[in-house]
Amino acid sequence: MSAAKPALSRSNKRSQGAAGGGRTAKKGDAPEKKRGGVAPRKGAAASGKGAAAHGKSAAAPGKGAAARGKSAAAPGKGAAARGKSPAAPAKSAAGSKRGSRSGPSKARALAEPIGHEAAQDREELTADLAEEAIAAAEDAAADAPAPPPSAGIVALVGRPNTGKSTLFNRLIGKRVAIVHDEPGVTRDRHYGDVTSRGRRFTLVDTGGFDPESDDPMRQGIKRQIDLAIAEADVIVCVLDAVTPVTPSEHAELGLLRRAGKPVIYVANKADSPRAEAEAAELYRLGMDRLIPISALHGRGISDLEMAIEAALPEEPPAPEESAEGALRIAIIGRPNAGKSSLVNRIAGEERMLVDAQPGTTRDPIDTLAERDGKRFLLIDTAGIRRKAKVTKEDSAVEAVSVIHAIRAMERAEVVLLLCDAAEGVAEQDAKILGLAVDRGCGVVIGLNKIDLLDRKALAKAEQDARDKLSFVPWAPIAHVSARSGRGVAKLIESVAQVADAYRKRVPTGELNRFFEQILLTHPPPTHGGRAPRLFFVTQAETSPPLFVVVASDPDKLHFSYRRYVANQLRQAFGLEGVPVRVKYKERRRRG
Repeated sequence: MSAAKPALSRSNKRSQGAAGGGRTAKKGDAPEKKRGGVAPRKGAAASGKGAAAHGKSAAAPGKGAAARGKSAAAPGKGAAARGKSPAAPAKSAAGSKRGSRSGPSKARALAEPIGHEAAQDREELTADLAEEAIAAAEDAAADAPAPPPSAGIVALVGRPNTGKSTLFNRLIGKRVAIVHDEPGVTRDRHYGDVTSRGRRFTLVDTGGFDPESDDPMRQGIKRQIDLAIAEADVIVCVLDAVTPVTPSEHAELGLLRRAGKPVIYVANKADSPRAEAEAAELYRLGMDRLIPISALHGRGISDLEMAIEAALPEEPPAPEESAEGALRIAIIGRPNAGKSSLVNRIAGEERMLVDAQPGTTRDPIDTLAERDGKRFLLIDTAGIRRKAKVTKEDSAVEAVSVIHAIRAMERAEVVLLLCDAAEGVAEQDAKILGLAVDRGCGVVIGLNKIDLLDRKALAKAEQDARDKLSFVPWAPIAHVSARSGRGVAKLIESVAQVADAYRKRVPTGELNRFFEQILLTHPPPTHGGRAPRLFFVTQAETSPPLFVVVASDPDKLHFSYRRYVANQLRQAFGLEGVPVRVKYKERRRRG
């Protein structure tokens, strides 16, 4: 507003000269006549006719213009139509060609707000964003009624390849578990919520039951099945309708009877009346009732849902711990980086199956954990190998696992890239991290297995990680050993700090004070002999933070300056580990 006062004083002098009639025009007024032409400018303080006709002083029109949201320094309509800012130092308010030298400096003009017009633009932008957010929240609240309380836990148990995951997806209502003809695809406990016939329960998918196998992997799956049976209120035993009875099924039914819990027996793959008749052979196992179903085609599912409803306890169990409000962390990386071991270490229990063989985890598994009073939803994902290797081996299961791992990033707030410090960071790790950055997630890099390295080797591994992941110099690096628990507390602390920055909102006034300093010390570079002007900045969104900068010519801002602004925002407001997004919006033109 410092430029407005000289403009008003000169206008007063010109209006006094017009009223007195005896004053001679100054030299500075001659260029004004040549540039303005015959027609006087609207709204000018020195419009002569208008001032004399209405009997108002020269300051009154300026005040009225300010009341209409225009800057008091705006001399007329012609300057606004050409897209020039009223406070621009190119020409003086009186129209002198030499006025640019006497006006404020270029950096100072860039740093100055444009008064009422900038405030109005900022208020309109904030109001528009607030209205959109309120409307979206109201629509979401109207479309999403409150779910009924959970009535219990239902576990699916059966031999490998009997269709448990297909039935899991059918009851859930969407494709969550990976389904393939290959036996043993599911290995960990997979949870999902089901609302059926007005009741809601938690469904648990388990791996294939094979007690005769000596494979350590199968033994680990057996432990997961035992845990699922122990926590379940109802057990659904999934049998194969078209396969003869095997000794494994006799052992399975013996295990379920000893559990002492309600068991529902279903014969899956009964896709036709003939297959349903063949399923009668399963009565040799000694069950009272057998429900023939087809999880693939949906046949007999309503009978199964009625049986589950009747077997569930009438009194709902204690309220389960909800994941609402918990920090969602997706743990990603290459195979055998120690992701499942880290989940078990943080959760304090054997929640995930761990094996030395790479590729143990197939489905993304959610685990709710609490550390130091903070709640976390840990999403363990399958290891992501190079696309060429997956395509060469033609593994459909692994291909689907990779897709599910990428989708897990989309519902996470912070992505933890876990790397093997002993092997070093590879090019594939950089590609995986790039997927997380593209999806706007907070990023933490974890170097696992540090118990295998000495101090010098660990320092070299960290430097190698910085070199390979140079496109995210703002991401923190944490050292951890999932096997011994060393560094887990510091890793959780780093993740929590990134999450706070991810959800942070910076006040608009604080942002603009910071922005004025940036423009004074490092104004935008010129483009075509003219520098773009940046008027003000505001934060439009969080998670991740999105800042909107109102500028005169956003397209003329060089990408290096955009990167500089984003880095300064991150450094000034503690947004480490967060991809800062800055959107440049052109200032509205006013007629």
